Amino acid sequence: MATKKITITVPEELVEAARGLTDNISGFATEALASRIRRELLAEDLRRHQEEHGAFTEEELAEAFARLTGDDEAEQEAA
Repeated sequence: MATKKITITVPEELVEAARGLTDNISGFATEALASRIRRELLAEDLRRHQEEHGAFTEEELAEAFARLTGDDEAEQEAA
């Protein structure tokens, strides 16, 4: 993937916290940005799905949570 150098302004506390976790601030920020983009796109997909098919039921939400967390017992209860 091609990269582009940019300048951003970040609160000092976040920079210090990130430096305490990694030596590669650029990579750390890139991963955080990619994660946020994935969450935003997923949220948009879920919103669109609910507009077309109605709100998720409690059972659907419980099953999704179980699948995301690997909680087989909760998934079986949701079924």
